[in-house]
Amino acid sequence: MTSRVWKCEQLRAGQVTNRVVFDSEQQAHYFVNQMKLVEPDIFWRIEPVEAQMVWN
Repeated sequence: MTSRVWKCEQLRAGQVTNRVVFDSEQQAHYFVNQMKLVEPDIFWRIEPVEAQMVWN
């Protein structure tokens, strides 16, 4: 396991409505690109975070 994960947050009206975590940047970008095809009016933010900062 790496010490860094990639967090994707779905934003609607400035509020986080969904959060998904991936092991690699490529997985995160692929996911966001696929979601943009389904819901083009919903914004997604991708950012790297330390794995120890993520809670299940």
